[in-house]
Amino acid sequence: MSFPLGNRRRVSATLPFSFLVALSFAVAAIAGGSKSPYCNNPVQLAMVKIWVDGDEGEYLAGLTASFGATLPEEKNKVPKLPAVFSNPLNGCSSSSSKLSGSAALSVRGDCDFVTKAKVAQSGGAQALLVINDKEEIEQIDCSGDVSPNISIPVVMVPKSVRDELTKTMANKRVELLLYAPTRPIVDISVVFLWAMSVGTVFTASLWQEFGISEQTEKRLNESSSKESSDAGTDSDNDQETIDISVKGAILFVILASVFLLLLFFFMSSWFLLVLTVLFCIGGVQGMHNIIITPVTRKCRNCPQKTVRLPVIGEVSILSLGVFLLCVIFAVAWAVHRRASYSWVGQNILGICMMINVLQLARLPNIKVATVLLCLAFFYDIFWVFISPLIFQQSVMIAVAKGKNTGGESIPMLLRVPRLIDPWGGYNMIGFGDILFPGLLITFTYRFDRESKKSMGKGYFVWLMVGYGFGLFFTYLGLYLMNGNGQPALLYLVPCTLGVTVVLAAIRGDLKALWGYSSKSSAMINPTAEV
Repeated sequence: MSFPLGNRRRVSATLPFSFLVALSFAVAAIAGGSKSPYCNNPVQLAMVKIWVDGDEGEYLAGLTASFGATLPEEKNKVPKLPAVFSNPLNGCSSSSSKLSGSAALSVRGDCDFVTKAKVAQSGGAQALLVINDKEEIEQIDCSGDVSPNISIPVVMVPKSVRDELTKTMANKRVELLLYAPTRPIVDISVVFLWAMSVGTVFTASLWQEFGISEQTEKRLNESSSKESSDAGTDSDNDQETIDISVKGAILFVILASVFLLLLFFFMSSWFLLVLTVLFCIGGVQGMHNIIITPVTRKCRNCPQKTVRLPVIGEVSILSLGVFLLCVIFAVAWAVHRRASYSWVGQNILGICMMINVLQLARLPNIKVATVLLCLAFFYDIFWVFISPLIFQQSVMIAVAKGKNTGGESIPMLLRVPRLIDPWGGYNMIGFGDILFPGLLITFTYRFDRESKKSMGKGYFVWLMVGYGFGLFFTYLGLYLMNGNGQPALLYLVPCTLGVTVVLAAIRGDLKALWGYSSKSSAMINPTAEV
C-alpha cells in the first residue's frame, strides 16, 4: 500500500484521494441530468506548492471542485500567487483584504462553495483555497446557483493548513503554486519491491542448502538415526524448528486480529517506539544468523577463539563481533529511521528477519497450510475491505499509514520510494504477504528435496512462479483500483495454495501432502509443535 508524501510532511486523509475522485464520478453518474453543465468538471488531485520568502518549501495535496477552472498538469504553465486570507475568513462577503492577483484562502461554512468562489473572483483573486473543517478532504460540488460561471480554480485543502499558514504568514511572504501533475501508471519501484519479495522467499527456501551444518545434511541424506544421535552433540549451529499445528494456525490469526485492533485504537508515538525496538531485535537476530551460519559451516574445522561472558557463557569471538556489528547497524537505522534513505536499512533488517523466521517456523503438511492460508485470506479481505463498514475506515490501511503517529508507518514493511511519481511516497508490502506464502513455498521445497522430485515434477518451482504472478496481480489490482490499498493475500493464496492443491490432485500426491511428516523436522527437532 502506498500514500503520497510531501517534502517534509504527510497530508492525512481517511480515504485515498483517488477513491474520492472515483466516487465523485459515480455520484455524477447517479445524479444524471440534474447537474448543471457548469458543474461537470473532472475532479483533480491538486498539488499546492509553497514558497516562503522566495524559498521553496513543503507541498499540500488538495482536491479541485466540480466547477471553476481546471488546473494544468505542468507547474511551469502557472504563476506563483501570493497567499491572502479572506476577511471575513468565511469568504461569504466582500473581503476587506486585497485579493487582486492572489490565491484567496477561506474556511468552510456559513455559505455555499459557489458563493465563496464568486466573492473571491469578484475581488480579483486568481484562485480560491477552501480550508476544510476536518483533516480529510471532500469533494466540492455545486450548490445554490446552478450556473456559477466561475473562471478561477477552487481547491479544498486540509484543516491543518489554516494554523500552519497563519503562523508563517504572520511575518513572512507566502506564495502558492497550484497544478495537477499526473501519476505514472507504473512506477519502477514496484519492480524492486517485487524482486525483494520473491528473492526473500527464494533465499529462505534454499537457505538450508548452505545454512545448515554438514552433519545435519548428512543425516538427512542417509536417514540414519544413529548418526543423528552422534551428530546432535556437535551440531552447534542447528536451529530448532517449530512445526505449526492447526490449533496454532487458528490462534495465530486470532491474535493477529487482536494486535491489529490494538494498533488501530492505541497507536501512538510510544507504541511505535516499542514496535521499532522489537523490530530491531528481530532484525539483529536474523542478520546475525544469516552472516554467521554459513561462515561457521565453511570454517567448521578451523580453530575458533572464544571468550567467556557473564550470564551468556562461552561464545566465539567471531560470533560476538558479528553480533556487535548487527546491533550497531540496527541502532543506526533506528536513530535515522525518519530520514529519506532509511528504507534501505529497514528493508535489510526486515529481509533478514523474515528469512530467519522462515527457518524457525515450518508447515508440516498441506492440511495445516490450508487452514493457515485460508484464514489469512479472509483476514486480509476483512481488515482491508469490510472493516470500513464497522470502523468508518480501513483498519489495515490506517495502521500501515501510521495513524496517530505523525505519518510514520510501522516498521514491519518492505518499502521502496516512488522514483518517477511527482507525488513521491512509497510502495509497500507487509511482512505477512511474504511470510504466509513463504511458509508454504519453503514446505514444498523440503518436500521436493526429501521426495527427490525433479524440478519439473516438483512443486517448488511452480509455486515460486505462482507467487511472482500473485504479486503481479496484486499491483495490477492496485492500479485498476486507482491506488487503493489491496489485500495481497487475495491474489497470493490462490496463486500458491491453489496451485499446490490443483497440481497435487492431478499428480495423485494430494493424500501424501495432506498428512506429510517432514524427515528434517523429525530429526532436528522431533518434539517442537505449536
